[in-house]
Amino acid sequence: MIQKLVNILLVEDDEVDVMNVKRAFSKNNIKNELFVAGNGVEALDMLRTSIVPVPRIIILDINMPKMNGIEFLKHLRDDETLKNISVFVMTTSNEDSDKINAYNLNVAGYILKPLSFEKFITSVATLKNFWSLCEM
Repeated sequence: MIQKLVNILLVEDDEVDVMNVKRAFSKNNIKNELFVAGNGVEALDMLRTSIVPVPRIIILDINMPKMNGIEFLKHLRDDETLKNISVFVMTTSNEDSDKINAYNLNVAGYILKPLSFEKFITSVATLKNFWSLCEM
């Protein structure tokens, strides 16, 4: 049986974090195509116009310019064609209000960005298990 890899969208404004996600994908042997948007506005535009097929998984930062992660989630959940995409928040925000708002908008998980790269690799490995189920 041939597995079809799902597209993944990373919505992240910090170039170092983008690089860390790409490195963690490599270390975990994740072959899914990774698209990157620098903020919520750019991500919505990409989802509506340029990524085919539409990603089934989004990794989302909360603190971003132009449109933050919570605002992005509200737009995503209001869009009939995009509302069922699984979203994992990966952020430095440990604010209870961000967690509550994210879960109220049906995120699949909320992960605090670890301080060490080794812990980051472990966090991405956990996400890989979910993606593998999605791909089946």
